[in-house]
Amino acid sequence: MTGALKVAGAGLLAAGALAAGAALGAAAERALMTKTARRDDEWELEGFDSRIIELPAEDGTLLHVEIDEPDDPAAADVTVIFAHGYALSLDSWYFQRKELQGRARLVTYDQRSHGQSGRAEFDTHHVDQLGRDLWHIIQAVAPTGPLVLIGHSMGGMTVMALAEQHPELFAERVYGVALVATTAGGLKQGSLGLPPVLGGVVNRIVPLAAAALARRKEVVELGRRSSSDLSLVLTRVYSFGSLASEQAGRFVARMIDATPIDVLAEFLPALQEHDKRAALPILQQTEVLVIVGSSDRLTPQAYSEEIVRAIPGAEFVVIPNGGHMVNIEFHEEVDALIGGLLDRVWRNVRSLRAAQ
Repeated sequence: MTGALKVAGAGLLAAGALAAGAALGAAAERALMTKTARRDDEWELEGFDSRIIELPAEDGTLLHVEIDEPDDPAAADVTVIFAHGYALSLDSWYFQRKELQGRARLVTYDQRSHGQSGRAEFDTHHVDQLGRDLWHIIQAVAPTGPLVLIGHSMGGMTVMALAEQHPELFAERVYGVALVATTAGGLKQGSLGLPPVLGGVVNRIVPLAAAALARRKEVVELGRRSSSDLSLVLTRVYSFGSLASEQAGRFVARMIDATPIDVLAEFLPALQEHDKRAALPILQQTEVLVIVGSSDRLTPQAYSEEIVRAIPGAEFVVIPNGGHMVNIEFHEEVDALIGGLLDRVWRNVRSLRAAQ
Protein backbone atom coordinates (compact mmCIF):
# COMPACT_ATOMS: atom_id res chain seq x y z
CA MET A 1 0.00 0.00 0.00
CA THR A 2 2.92 2.35 0.59
CA GLY A 3 3.33 3.12 -3.13
CA ALA A 4 -0.05 4.88 -3.18
CA LEU A 5 1.22 7.83 -1.18
CA LYS A 6 4.34 8.12 -3.31
CA VAL A 7 2.21 8.24 -6.45
CA ALA A 8 -0.13 10.82 -4.94
CA GLY A 9 2.77 12.99 -3.84
CA ALA A 10 4.36 12.85 -7.25
CA GLY A 11 1.06 13.68 -8.92
CA LEU A 12 0.48 16.73 -6.75
CA LEU A 13 3.93 18.33 -7.05
CA ALA A 14 5.15 20.38 -9.97
CA ALA A 15 8.54 19.51 -11.38
CA GLY A 16 10.32 22.33 -9.57
CA ALA A 17 8.68 21.54 -6.25
CA LEU A 18 9.56 17.88 -6.69
CA ALA A 19 13.21 18.72 -7.17
CA ALA A 20 13.17 20.91 -4.08
CA GLY A 21 11.33 18.23 -2.16
CA ALA A 22 13.91 15.65 -3.13
CA ALA A 23 16.68 17.83 -1.76
CA LEU A 24 14.79 18.44 1.47
CA GLY A 25 13.96 14.77 1.64
CA ALA A 26 17.60 13.83 1.33
CA ALA A 27 18.49 16.07 4.25
CA ALA A 28 15.55 14.84 6.29
CA GLU A 29 16.41 11.25 5.54
CA ARG A 30 19.99 11.68 6.67
CA ALA A 31 18.89 13.32 9.91
CA LEU A 32 16.21 10.71 10.47
CA MET A 33 18.59 7.81 9.94
CA THR A 34 21.32 9.35 12.04
CA LYS A 35 19.20 10.29 15.04
CA THR A 36 16.33 7.81 15.22
CA ALA A 37 16.94 4.58 13.35
CA ARG A 38 17.41 1.46 15.40
CA ARG A 39 20.67 -0.34 14.79
CA ASP A 40 20.34 -3.58 12.88
CA ASP A 41 23.84 -5.03 12.68
CA GLU A 42 22.36 -8.52 13.14
CA TRP A 43 20.42 -8.31 9.85
CA GLU A 44 21.99 -10.86 7.51
CA LEU A 45 19.56 -11.85 4.77
CA GLU A 46 20.42 -15.34 3.63
CA GLY A 47 19.06 -17.11 0.58
CA PHE A 48 16.75 -20.10 0.42
CA ASP A 49 17.30 -23.48 -1.19
CA SER A 50 14.04 -23.32 -3.09
CA ARG A 51 12.48 -25.00 -6.06
CA ILE A 52 11.53 -22.20 -8.47
CA ILE A 53 8.65 -22.42 -10.92
CA GLU A 54 7.53 -19.93 -13.55
CA LEU A 55 3.87 -20.91 -13.59
CA PRO A 56 1.58 -19.69 -16.40
CA ALA A 57 -1.63 -18.21 -15.00
CA GLU A 58 -4.95 -18.72 -16.76
CA ASP A 59 -4.18 -15.80 -19.10
CA GLY A 60 -0.59 -16.89 -19.70
CA THR A 61 1.05 -14.42 -17.31
CA LEU A 62 4.07 -16.11 -15.73
CA LEU A 63 3.86 -16.22 -11.94
CA HIS A 64 7.16 -16.57 -10.09
CA VAL A 65 6.70 -19.25 -7.41
CA GLU A 66 9.25 -20.50 -4.86
CA ILE A 67 8.75 -23.72 -2.88
CA ASP A 68 10.71 -24.62 0.26
CA GLU A 69 10.41 -28.33 0.99
CA PRO A 70 11.08 -29.46 4.59
CA ASP A 71 13.72 -32.08 5.29
CA ASP A 72 11.17 -34.16 7.21
CA PRO A 73 8.67 -35.58 4.67
CA ALA A 74 5.97 -35.64 7.37
CA ALA A 75 6.19 -31.85 7.69
CA ALA A 76 5.30 -31.54 4.00
CA ASP A 77 1.75 -32.66 4.76
CA VAL A 78 0.82 -29.02 5.45
CA THR A 79 1.45 -26.32 2.84
CA VAL A 80 1.73 -22.66 3.87
CA ILE A 81 1.20 -20.11 1.08
CA PHE A 82 2.21 -16.46 1.47
CA ALA A 83 0.55 -13.67 -0.57
CA HIS A 84 2.34 -10.30 -0.48
CA GLY A 85 1.03 -6.76 -0.65
CA TYR A 86 0.71 -3.98 -3.21
CA ALA A 87 3.99 -2.67 -4.65
CA LEU A 88 5.98 -5.35 -2.79
CA SER A 89 7.31 -8.81 -3.61
CA LEU A 90 7.69 -12.22 -1.99
CA ASP A 91 10.80 -10.83 -0.27
CA SER A 92 8.49 -9.06 2.17
CA TRP A 93 7.89 -12.45 3.81
CA TYR A 94 11.60 -13.10 4.38
CA PHE A 95 11.49 -13.30 8.17
CA GLN A 96 8.34 -15.41 8.42
CA ARG A 97 9.66 -17.72 5.75
CA LYS A 98 12.91 -18.11 7.65
CA GLU A 99 11.08 -18.78 10.92
CA LEU A 100 8.87 -21.53 9.48
CA GLN A 101 11.61 -23.40 7.61
CA GLY A 102 11.28 -27.16 8.19
CA ARG A 103 7.90 -26.89 9.98
CA ALA A 104 5.77 -27.18 6.83
CA ARG A 105 5.98 -26.92 3.07
CA LEU A 106 6.33 -23.20 2.25
CA VAL A 107 5.17 -21.52 -0.95
CA THR A 108 5.88 -17.86 -1.72
CA TYR A 109 5.10 -16.12 -4.98
CA ASP A 110 5.14 -12.74 -6.65
CA GLN A 111 1.73 -11.32 -7.50
CA ARG A 112 1.21 -10.60 -11.21
CA SER A 113 3.24 -7.62 -12.48
CA HIS A 114 5.17 -7.54 -9.19
CA GLY A 115 8.63 -8.83 -8.32
CA GLN A 116 9.85 -11.48 -10.74
CA SER A 117 6.42 -12.39 -12.08
CA GLY A 118 5.51 -11.45 -15.63
CA ARG A 119 3.84 -8.24 -16.66
CA ALA A 120 0.09 -8.74 -17.08
CA GLU A 121 -2.50 -6.83 -19.10
CA PHE A 122 -3.83 -3.75 -17.33
CA ASP A 123 -7.41 -5.04 -17.22
CA THR A 124 -6.29 -8.01 -15.07
CA HIS A 125 -4.92 -5.76 -12.34
CA HIS A 126 -7.72 -6.30 -9.83
CA VAL A 127 -8.29 -8.27 -6.65
CA ASP A 128 -10.61 -10.90 -8.15
CA GLN A 129 -7.88 -11.86 -10.63
CA LEU A 130 -5.39 -12.15 -7.76
CA GLY A 131 -7.79 -14.58 -6.09
CA ARG A 132 -7.91 -16.63 -9.29
CA ASP A 133 -4.12 -16.59 -9.48
CA LEU A 134 -3.90 -17.97 -5.95
CA TRP A 135 -6.39 -20.71 -6.85
CA HIS A 136 -4.28 -21.56 -9.91
CA ILE A 137 -1.14 -21.77 -7.78
CA ILE A 138 -2.88 -24.07 -5.27
CA GLN A 139 -4.05 -26.37 -8.05
CA ALA A 140 -0.56 -26.48 -9.56
CA VAL A 141 1.71 -26.85 -6.52
CA ALA A 142 -0.57 -27.96 -3.64
CA PRO A 143 -3.51 -29.86 -5.16
CA THR A 144 -4.05 -31.98 -2.05
CA GLY A 145 -3.57 -31.71 1.69
CA PRO A 146 -4.12 -29.10 4.41
CA LEU A 147 -3.42 -25.45 3.61
CA VAL A 148 -2.52 -22.34 5.59
CA LEU A 149 -2.98 -19.04 3.73
CA ILE A 150 -1.15 -15.91 4.89
CA GLY A 151 -1.82 -12.53 3.31
CA HIS A 152 -0.43 -9.06 3.96
CA SER A 153 -2.37 -5.98 2.78
CA MET A 154 -3.32 -6.71 -0.87
CA GLY A 155 -2.34 -10.32 -0.15
CA GLY A 156 -5.03 -10.46 2.53
CA MET A 157 -7.51 -9.15 -0.04
CA THR A 158 -6.32 -11.94 -2.33
CA VAL A 159 -7.20 -14.56 0.29
CA MET A 160 -10.66 -12.99 0.77
CA ALA A 161 -11.25 -13.04 -3.00
CA LEU A 162 -10.31 -16.72 -3.07
CA ALA A 163 -12.77 -17.42 -0.23
CA GLU A 164 -15.55 -15.72 -2.17
CA GLN A 165 -14.71 -17.69 -5.32
CA HIS A 166 -14.08 -21.09 -3.70
CA PRO A 167 -15.80 -21.40 -0.32
CA GLU A 168 -15.57 -25.18 -0.58
CA LEU A 169 -11.78 -24.93 -0.34
CA PHE A 170 -12.09 -23.33 3.09
CA ALA A 171 -14.56 -25.97 4.24
CA GLU A 172 -12.39 -28.85 3.08
CA ARG A 173 -8.71 -27.94 2.98
CA VAL A 174 -7.86 -24.53 4.47
CA TYR A 175 -7.06 -25.08 8.15
CA GLY A 176 -5.59 -21.67 8.92
CA VAL A 177 -5.62 -18.08 7.67
CA ALA A 178 -3.48 -15.13 8.78
CA LEU A 179 -4.54 -11.64 7.70
CA VAL A 180 -1.83 -9.06 8.32
CA ALA A 181 -2.41 -5.29 8.00
CA THR A 182 -5.29 -5.63 5.58
CA THR A 183 -8.92 -4.71 5.03
CA ALA A 184 -12.11 -6.32 3.75
CA GLY A 185 -13.18 -3.01 2.19
CA GLY A 186 -13.54 0.71 2.70
CA LEU A 187 -10.14 1.97 1.58
CA LYS A 188 -11.80 4.68 -0.46
CA GLN A 189 -12.99 6.25 2.78
CA GLY A 190 -9.57 5.99 4.43
CA SER A 191 -7.58 9.03 5.46
CA LEU A 192 -3.98 7.79 4.91
CA GLY A 193 -3.14 9.04 8.39
CA LEU A 194 -4.10 12.58 7.39
CA PRO A 195 -6.93 14.71 8.81
CA PRO A 196 -10.18 13.16 7.48
CA VAL A 197 -11.07 15.95 5.05
CA LEU A 198 -7.57 16.09 3.57
CA GLY A 199 -7.31 12.29 3.49
CA GLY A 200 -10.55 12.07 1.54
CA VAL A 201 -9.31 14.59 -1.02
CA VAL A 202 -6.02 12.71 -1.46
CA ASN A 203 -7.88 9.42 -1.87
CA ARG A 204 -9.91 10.91 -4.71
CA ILE A 205 -6.85 12.44 -6.37
CA VAL A 206 -4.50 9.47 -6.11
CA PRO A 207 -5.97 7.29 -8.92
CA LEU A 208 -6.26 10.27 -11.28
CA ALA A 209 -2.71 11.43 -10.55
CA ALA A 210 -1.36 7.90 -10.88
CA ALA A 211 -3.08 7.37 -14.22
CA ALA A 212 -1.70 10.64 -15.55
CA LEU A 213 1.80 9.76 -14.40
CA ALA A 214 1.56 6.28 -15.90
CA ARG A 215 1.08 7.85 -19.32
CA ARG A 216 4.52 9.46 -18.89
CA LYS A 217 6.12 6.52 -17.14
CA GLU A 218 9.60 6.95 -18.63
CA VAL A 219 9.91 10.48 -17.23
CA VAL A 220 8.37 9.47 -13.91
CA GLU A 221 10.63 6.44 -13.45
CA LEU A 222 13.66 8.69 -13.98
CA GLY A 223 12.27 11.07 -11.38
CA ARG A 224 11.69 8.23 -8.93
CA ARG A 225 15.32 7.20 -9.19
CA SER A 226 16.63 10.75 -8.79
CA SER A 227 14.47 11.41 -5.72
CA SER A 228 15.21 8.15 -3.91
CA ASP A 229 15.97 9.91 -0.63
CA LEU A 230 12.55 11.56 -0.56
CA SER A 231 11.07 8.21 -1.51
CA LEU A 232 12.80 6.61 1.46
CA VAL A 233 11.41 9.21 3.87
CA LEU A 234 7.86 8.61 2.60
CA THR A 235 8.39 4.85 2.74
CA ARG A 236 9.51 5.04 6.34
CA VAL A 237 6.64 7.31 7.39
CA TYR A 238 3.94 5.18 5.75
CA SER A 239 5.47 1.73 6.28
CA PHE A 240 6.54 1.90 9.90
CA GLY A 241 5.05 3.10 13.14
CA SER A 242 8.22 3.00 15.20
CA LEU A 243 11.85 3.99 14.76
CA ALA A 244 12.55 1.22 12.30
CA SER A 245 16.11 0.57 11.23
CA GLU A 246 17.73 2.09 8.18
CA GLN A 247 18.06 -1.35 6.65
CA ALA A 248 14.35 -2.01 7.11
CA GLY A 249 13.51 1.26 5.39
CA ARG A 250 15.75 0.59 2.42
CA PHE A 251 14.55 -3.03 2.20
CA VAL A 252 10.93 -1.91 1.76
CA ALA A 253 11.83 1.05 -0.47
CA ARG A 254 13.69 -1.24 -2.90
CA MET A 255 10.60 -3.42 -3.37
CA ILE A 256 8.37 -0.41 -3.97
CA ASP A 257 10.80 1.30 -6.33
CA ALA A 258 11.07 -1.92 -8.36
CA THR A 259 7.33 -1.85 -9.10
CA PRO A 260 6.63 0.07 -12.34
CA ILE A 261 4.62 3.28 -11.97
CA ASP A 262 1.91 2.14 -14.38
CA VAL A 263 1.42 -1.08 -12.39
CA LEU A 264 0.92 1.03 -9.27
CA ALA A 265 -1.57 3.19 -11.15
CA GLU A 266 -3.53 0.30 -12.61
CA PHE A 267 -3.99 -1.52 -9.30
CA LEU A 268 -5.03 1.54 -7.28
CA PRO A 269 -8.69 1.78 -8.34
CA ALA A 270 -9.17 -1.95 -7.70
CA LEU A 271 -7.81 -1.64 -4.17
CA GLN A 272 -10.07 1.30 -3.44
CA GLU A 273 -13.12 -0.56 -4.75
CA HIS A 274 -12.26 -3.83 -3.00
CA ASP A 275 -15.11 -5.07 -0.79
CA LYS A 276 -15.14 -8.69 0.40
CA ARG A 277 -16.93 -8.16 3.69
CA ALA A 278 -19.66 -10.58 2.65
CA ALA A 279 -17.05 -13.32 2.21
CA LEU A 280 -15.60 -13.04 5.72
CA PRO A 281 -17.99 -15.56 7.36
CA ILE A 282 -16.52 -18.23 5.08
CA LEU A 283 -13.30 -17.96 7.10
CA GLN A 284 -15.08 -19.04 10.28
CA GLN A 285 -14.42 -22.62 9.20
CA THR A 286 -10.68 -22.14 9.79
CA GLU A 287 -8.24 -21.00 12.46
CA VAL A 288 -7.97 -17.25 11.83
CA LEU A 289 -5.28 -14.86 13.01
CA VAL A 290 -5.63 -11.10 12.41
CA ILE A 291 -2.61 -8.86 13.02
CA VAL A 292 -2.36 -5.09 12.75
CA GLY A 293 0.03 -2.42 13.99
CA SER A 294 -1.43 0.23 16.27
CA SER A 295 0.20 2.94 14.12
CA ASP A 296 -0.74 1.58 10.68
CA ARG A 297 -1.62 4.67 8.62
CA LEU A 298 -2.70 2.79 5.51
CA THR A 299 -4.94 0.02 6.88
CA PRO A 300 -5.63 1.28 10.41
CA GLN A 301 -6.76 -0.86 13.32
CA ALA A 302 -10.44 -0.20 12.62
CA TYR A 303 -10.25 -2.23 9.41
CA SER A 304 -8.95 -5.27 11.29
CA GLU A 305 -11.57 -4.80 14.00
CA GLU A 306 -14.24 -4.99 11.31
CA ILE A 307 -12.76 -8.27 10.06
CA VAL A 308 -12.70 -9.76 13.55
CA ARG A 309 -16.32 -8.81 14.23
CA ALA A 310 -17.32 -10.85 11.19
CA ILE A 311 -15.25 -13.89 12.28
CA PRO A 312 -16.15 -14.81 15.87
CA GLY A 313 -13.31 -16.64 17.59
CA ALA A 314 -10.56 -15.17 15.45
CA GLU A 315 -7.33 -14.38 17.28
CA PHE A 316 -6.77 -10.62 17.12
CA VAL A 317 -3.41 -9.05 17.93
CA VAL A 318 -2.59 -5.33 17.83
CA ILE A 319 1.17 -4.75 17.90
CA PRO A 320 2.01 -1.51 19.73
CA ASN A 321 3.74 1.09 17.54
CA GLY A 322 3.59 -1.20 14.51
CA GLY A 323 3.07 0.28 11.06
CA HIS A 324 1.81 -1.15 7.79
CA MET A 325 4.97 -3.25 7.30
CA VAL A 326 4.60 -4.79 10.74
CA ASN A 327 5.78 -8.15 9.42
CA ILE A 328 9.21 -6.56 8.89
CA GLU A 329 9.23 -3.86 11.55
CA PHE A 330 8.21 -6.22 14.37
CA HIS A 331 8.99 -9.46 12.64
CA GLU A 332 9.86 -11.36 15.83
CA GLU A 333 6.34 -10.83 17.17
CA VAL A 334 4.71 -11.66 13.83
CA ASP A 335 6.96 -14.72 13.41
CA ALA A 336 5.83 -16.04 16.79
CA LEU A 337 2.15 -15.38 16.10
CA ILE A 338 2.19 -17.12 12.72
CA GLY A 339 4.23 -19.95 14.24
CA GLY A 340 1.53 -20.33 16.89
CA LEU A 341 -1.15 -20.45 14.18
CA LEU A 342 0.77 -23.20 12.42
CA ASP A 343 1.07 -25.14 15.68
CA ARG A 344 -2.72 -25.01 16.12
CA VAL A 345 -3.22 -26.14 12.54
CA TRP A 346 -0.92 -29.12 13.08
CA ARG A 347 -2.84 -30.08 16.25
CA ASN A 348 -6.12 -29.94 14.36
CA VAL A 349 -4.73 -31.94 11.44
CA ARG A 350 -3.38 -34.65 13.73
CA SER A 351 -6.57 -34.79 15.81
CA LEU A 352 -8.71 -35.18 12.72
CA ARG A 353 -6.50 -37.91 11.32
CA ALA A 354 -6.47 -39.75 14.64
CA ALA A 355 -10.28 -39.70 14.68
CA GLN A 356 -10.58 -41.20 11.20
